[in-house]
Amino acid sequence: MILPHALTFFLAAIAVSLVLNLWRLATAPTLTDRIVTLDTMAVNAIALVVAYGIWAGTGLYLEVAVLFALTGFVGTVAYCKYLLRGSIIE
Repeated sequence: MILPHALTFFLAAIAVSLVLNLWRLATAPTLTDRIVTLDTMAVNAIALVVAYGIWAGTGLYLEVAVLFALTGFVGTVAYCKYLLRGSIIE
């Protein structure tokens, strides 16, 4: 009974946090702050997909969330490695 209302509130809160992350991405003073912001946006996107999967009542979206998590992790590691060494592949 309360689950649809809680999920609606949660989806709205995640959407607001994504907008705030976009603002932080545009105004971040250093490149490392932008990388952390992109990683936070990936985590928020994962939470958004999982919440929508719960709302839709299907487990398919959990697999999509795992793929987002893997892609976000690899992207963050690649950005950091590029920042430290100047190239990704040695």
